[in-house]
Amino acid sequence: MSEPWLIVIDPQMIFASPTSPWCCPTFPDIIDPINHMAAAFRGRTVVTRWIPATIRHGSWRDYFDRWTFADRPASDPMFNLAHGAQEWVERPTVDVTTFGKWGSQLSALTGDHPHLVLTGVSTDCCVLTTALAAADAGAWVTVASDACAGSAHDNHRAALTVMNLYAPQIDVTTSSRVLETLT
Repeated sequence: MSEPWLIVIDPQMIFASPTSPWCCPTFPDIIDPINHMAAAFRGRTVVTRWIPATIRHGSWRDYFDRWTFADRPASDPMFNLAHGAQEWVERPTVDVTTFGKWGSQLSALTGDHPHLVLTGVSTDCCVLTTALAAADAGAWVTVASDACAGSAHDNHRAALTVMNLYAPQIDVTTSSRVLETLT
């Protein structure tokens, strides 16, 4: 297995701001665990951003009909990285218009069958869909549970439970255990 990559999924204002309908209430709690991991993963950290597509196909039209507040240009400040997240950026962010971040942009940086350590938001959406797609593609995936925030506590726990079903391709653990494996 290759050296692991830290993937910080969507640490953006749209998920961090208490005024956003998509605020992950425990977002502030994941900052320190990600800071510790980012320091240990120097040179192997990738930050992603979710941005809305300009052309909506299929169910994405219905999605933006429901979530009209998010129907803005990608340059809108709500899609900026949250306070402190800029420190994790080592290369240009991987900007994707889908929930799942695994795809050609991420694999071009990490390789086709990497070991990914996933953190970020939201556990029950973008982290979950990234983990499943990466595992399907043959990546080894570790989810640092205390470095992920869900849309609600119960949703966070439920997503971790689902991802735990995919062992050994997906391993749900803590940031401290991830750091122990690096030393």
